Amino acid sequence: MGCHGHISGLFRRNLQPTLTYWSVFFSFGLCIGFLGPTVSDLRCQTHSSLPQISWVFFSQQFCLLLGSALGGIFKKTLAKSLCVLFTSSLTISLVFAVIPLCQDVKVLATVIAVAGLAMGFIDTVANMQLVKIYQKDSAVFLQVLHFFVGFGALLSPLIADPFLSETDCLPINATNHDRGGSPHFRKILTPHHVLPNLTHHELPTHSWVGSQMSYAFWIMALINLPVPISVLFLLSKERMVPCCPKKKPLLLTTDELALQMELPEKEDSSSLSTKAQSETGHGNLFLCCQKKSFRGVPFSFFAIHITAALVLFMTDGIMGEYSAFVYTYAVDDPLFIGHKVAGYLPSIFWGFVTLGRLISIPISSRMSPATMVFINLVGVVTTFLVLLFFYYSVIFLFVGTACLGLFLSSTFPSMLAYTEDILQYKGCATTMLVTGAGIGEMTLQLLIGSIIQVLGKYSFLVCGVIFGCLAFTFYIMLLFFHRIYSRPSSVLTLDKPPGTESPEVYQQ
Repeated sequence: MGCHGHISGLFRRNLQPTLTYWSVFFSFGLCIGFLGPTVSDLRCQTHSSLPQISWVFFSQQFCLLLGSALGGIFKKTLAKSLCVLFTSSLTISLVFAVIPLCQDVKVLATVIAVAGLAMGFIDTVANMQLVKIYQKDSAVFLQVLHFFVGFGALLSPLIADPFLSETDCLPINATNHDRGGSPHFRKILTPHHVLPNLTHHELPTHSWVGSQMSYAFWIMALINLPVPISVLFLLSKERMVPCCPKKKPLLLTTDELALQMELPEKEDSSSLSTKAQSETGHGNLFLCCQKKSFRGVPFSFFAIHITAALVLFMTDGIMGEYSAFVYTYAVDDPLFIGHKVAGYLPSIFWGFVTLGRLISIPISSRMSPATMVFINLVGVVTTFLVLLFFYYSVIFLFVGTACLGLFLSSTFPSMLAYTEDILQYKGCATTMLVTGAGIGEMTLQLLIGSIIQVLGKYSFLVCGVIFGCLAFTFYIMLLFFHRIYSRPSSVLTLDKPPGTESPEVYQQ
């Protein structure tokens, strides 16, 4: 009871900034979910070929990764963090508004790349700020944060669905270039009912290109608009708006408050945020790799960063590749599920990811992050093995998709909370984990597409088992490095499950 009272007290004291960080992750989720169901209509809108439209996906993922790696640059002060969150969330609304006006695929890829960069900044900065505020109590709040990602990713396809075209604009005699390429894109982008009397070079323009689909994106832009407004309101309330007269901020992070009590009166308060940054050690990825203070740091310190990032490389990669390719797997041999029925699989997956993150909120207040990650990884491997053994069953595919969404849902926030707890909120864990997850999501999608094209659709589930086992192996390695990184006086008993160790285990 006392623990819950402590957490609720922390939440009440940091209510507005916490709600603001949660809301910007809703913007992140909106951008994740809209591209899949609308890509066929966007191809018609831009009159682009299959290889050309594939660059839109790549531009978003690459810039998301770049933004995640560089996001720590803007965290030197709380004011800069809020400014970049305001700019990023406003950029996402503007991108939604501009997408219907993009008639060229290069322009569309550029616009989507800008959105990916904004998503990367949001991913790193919001995670870092929540960890800084709540530290050892951050697990519950990180679960809620990532629930809003799933909620946004689930909402955007639902908004787009009524406005999707029911006809195809691709010609019968597609080019050889279009007939090649990834089977995943071929299943999504090539028509199931071709239009007659179209020449080799025609990609007709339909009225819905400039009207119906535009409404979907403009609705998403309006829905997202309150997010930058909420960030601006927080900036204004805390007297951090750049154009306003400089006043002492009302809101300080935990590190800044501690430093303020220790600073002598003669010291300039402007150096407060810089010292707080150096104390916490959360910088961008490149700054983290160049710190001279790493001399004398034990090997296990670096190994914890690397193995934790590799776990999320695999799990977030699985999440990205499964949602992208489960449709392709379902409509082909041996299942031959109808296209409309198979189209529900990605929605079911993201729906259960959202549900799992909602369920994880109360669970994370009673169970340690390490134990939650352990259960999640065992569940992922078990689900893929069941799908592999019953690969001919449609029922098992739908149930397995739901179970996989549940097990993957809380892996990232739990892993982040656990790793930061091990390192006592020093080092670059948040930046490393966010970057590792982004690389995994981008890399495994490209890898799976190539493997399916060469080895067939059955390899989709085999790769899932392999990636799940690798994630579990890296996690066991992380537990080992945690053991040797802890103080020698702390002893882990073998009969305890991961995450149930005494608090002194986490002391350096």
